Amino acid sequence: MEPARTDLVTRIGLAALAVPAAIVGVWAAFFPKSFYDSFPGGGHTWVSVDGPYNQHLVRDVGQWNLAFAVLFVIAAVTTDRLLRRAALVAYLVPAVLHFTYHASHLSLYGTTDAIGNVTTLGLAVVVPVVLLVLDVQRGGVRAT
Repeated sequence: MEPARTDLVTRIGLAALAVPAAIVGVWAAFFPKSFYDSFPGGGHTWVSVDGPYNQHLVRDVGQWNLAFAVLFVIAAVTTDRLLRRAALVAYLVPAVLHFTYHASHLSLYGTTDAIGNVTTLGLAVVVPVVLLVLDVQRGGVRAT
């Protein structure tokens, strides 16, 4: 892929990652009980099946997601590849741990919700990895 196109794909990918982070962030930070009771929506519940409600922890999750949404937007509009890579790597830390936790607790969910859980959380790992690989291939290991 040509460098300009790779750069555009990386920027679009970062912007795309900002969207679910913002949605989860606003929902959990400002409406924590609704998030706990209803996430991901559509009649499915992925949070409440895994322990008692804790407003503080749900709000923390929302606030961290809002922070990542802001970071992704800034990384998407900047020309600083080091910032883009740092944002993706930082996001991968909780994304990999979150995926690992849920993959080892699928018995909490019915088949449809287990598949949805693994798919969405898997994408939260795969997308940043692909964007990182593309960015490194575009400009080598050294970010400029």
